[in-house]
Amino acid sequence: MRAVYLTAHGGPEVLQYGELPDPQPGPGQVRVRLHYAALNHLDLWVRRGWPGLRLTYPHILGADGAGVVDAVGPGVDAAWVGRRVVLNPNIGCGRCAYCLAGQDNRCDHWQLLGETRAGTYADFVVVPERNVWPVPDGFDLAQAAAAALVFQTAWHSLITRGGLRPGEWVLVVGASGGVNTASIQIAKRAGARVIVVGSNARKLALARDLGADFGIDRSQTPRWHREVLRLTNGRGVDVVVDNVGTTFPLSFKAACKGGRILTVGNTGGPVFEIDNRYIFGKHLSILGSTMSPQTDFRTVMDLVFAGHLRAVVDRVFPLAEARAAHAYLEAGQQLGKVVLRIAAQA
Repeated sequence: MRAVYLTAHGGPEVLQYGELPDPQPGPGQVRVRLHYAALNHLDLWVRRGWPGLRLTYPHILGADGAGVVDAVGPGVDAAWVGRRVVLNPNIGCGRCAYCLAGQDNRCDHWQLLGETRAGTYADFVVVPERNVWPVPDGFDLAQAAAAALVFQTAWHSLITRGGLRPGEWVLVVGASGGVNTASIQIAKRAGARVIVVGSNARKLALARDLGADFGIDRSQTPRWHREVLRLTNGRGVDVVVDNVGTTFPLSFKAACKGGRILTVGNTGGPVFEIDNRYIFGKHLSILGSTMSPQTDFRTVMDLVFAGHLRAVVDRVFPLAEARAAHAYLEAGQQLGKVVLRIAAQA
């Protein structure tokens, strides 16, 4: 099969395009012929590497993907063959206490496509049967691939972990990334009022198009928490979606008493200082999560398929141009998701 893979860490130049053996489905598994794979910042981090990350080379990147099931392993209903599906990249063992309790994203043996096992930058990928979900006829597979990771992540963080309620104020720190564009839409669907902090007017225009009520340009208002307080009549917001990390000091100031700080990542870096006085003085809760259980994934994907939520696709690159796609994502000017086209639409 054709694949984009790496044999060492580094910049986009370490990505190689070539032939690798076709994977074969084992018991309980399906093989998907991929049509699209979507990029995430995770792909950049895995490519660069971090202390403790151990890959089996050649390693195929990519968590997100959608395509058509073309083979099944023992114990899997052959009716899956030929079905259009989207992948849930969050893979639990199905046997530990967390998985049995429906919390497979906390699995003791948790795996993630493109990080701990072969990913979606390839013609084929093999996953457990429970990790594919049917895509309705006529629905764009590029949209399905672009939605999978970010919408389940945002839904689990805002709705399941964050307990978002109608009428609450939500602040989203960042205007154009995949999780943040998903968070804006989910928060509005839940009946919240949404403020977005973005780096420029172009990104804030996208946020407003997705339903944001207010936008703050941090290049013009670096102490943006003051504008948040002004918009909320001095009270602050109930929920802050902050996946940057280094912005926590301002997020704490923007939150109301009893506010919840939600985080699923740290694009600004993993290590930073915070002032603990804001946490106990304002009774703040910091709620972290990774991906989502299968139930949340299926719920939110069905909302995407029904047209209630939509992935924002900025640009599509051919698989062979994965290096250019990585460079484009690293530049940080994209509006939404960057996608790789692997095969023709089905």
